[in-house]
Amino acid sequence: MNMDKKQKKGKMNKKAPGDSVPRVVRHMGRMAALWLCLVFVMGCFSACGAGGTRVVFTTGFGKDEVFRIGDGRCTVPELMVYLTTTQNRYESVYGAEVWNVAKDNVTLEENVKETVLARIAQVKTMCLLAENKGVELDEEEIQLVKQAAAEYFNSLNETEIQLMGVDENIIIQLYTEYALANKVYRYIIQDINPEISDDEARTITVQHILLHTWTTDGSGARVDYGEDVKESVYEKACEIREMALSGEQDFLELASKYSEDTNITYSFGKGEMDAVFEETAFSLETDEISQIIETEAGYHIIKCISTFDREQTELSKAEIVEERRREVFGEEYDAFADTLVRQLNTKLWDEIALIHDEEVNTISFFDLYAKYFPEDSWR
Repeated sequence: MNMDKKQKKGKMNKKAPGDSVPRVVRHMGRMAALWLCLVFVMGCFSACGAGGTRVVFTTGFGKDEVFRIGDGRCTVPELMVYLTTTQNRYESVYGAEVWNVAKDNVTLEENVKETVLARIAQVKTMCLLAENKGVELDEEEIQLVKQAAAEYFNSLNETEIQLMGVDENIIIQLYTEYALANKVYRYIIQDINPEISDDEARTITVQHILLHTWTTDGSGARVDYGEDVKESVYEKACEIREMALSGEQDFLELASKYSEDTNITYSFGKGEMDAVFEETAFSLETDEISQIIETEAGYHIIKCISTFDREQTELSKAEIVEERRREVFGEEYDAFADTLVRQLNTKLWDEIALIHDEEVNTISFFDLYAKYFPEDSWR
């Protein structure tokens, strides 16, 4: 067992720790882990908001025009910068073979295309919202955009420029829109500063030992153990718990030796974890060890490390504030987006594909944005 995992702290939303499927499948559609992205996605081509209406046209578009939203438009070169950056980020982590992965008969390429479409559509919508609010970039921000664009464009080789179809003006436009989207977000949430109490944000820290009650088949799908195997797993959990209670070995050492979760330590607040796991954890006193509990992930033995983690509670307060800001922004964004006509050039959209060329390795578009705009809060 890699001893580095002793130092990890996990935070998972309403799932039992260790309840996971193969890593690549788990990350399909979760682009935030691989590139600097929006705080949240409101797919403008799939019913944006309660009153959203999907409007699709396949005629009347200009050359290379993928979609329109209100007065905004997106061309193939613009979309290819987002798509190629995302593709290369995936390949840098998982390798080129990642595109063989599919889930529910949807390929990863199709999933990535749809995600990129939603993200760039949201940026375009936020730029229209900025215009509606009278939000503009100042001279300093315009110069930063130009510097970022120049650095990114100069990093491209001839093959990348040709296959993505870009020039420096297109890159300037993309960075301008990205910066405007950030700025209108900050403008709308600037006065949202709720007071969050310690109790509301209270975070506890626990360690746990997990023994799975399932495995995976050759395709990566979950296969639950039969009752006989589950019984033997439970007996093993009982033995481990007795060792922990007796003090024969430190709980952390036992977890490092026996736990089948990639994390041992979890810090979390209420409403963030599997209900059974959370209820048990919050009922423990410091250093108390739980009974064996069962979740979808398997059998757990939990030890409470701290009933009040000050550092994590402060982080939780900040997260709650950001969540409430996103909710306020989301309400205003939805109301505005619902007023816009959305038009997708389905014929052209279906023809767009990932670029598979060993000379196309560009990966820095969003990283360079972060370099020049390090304070933007919704990257």
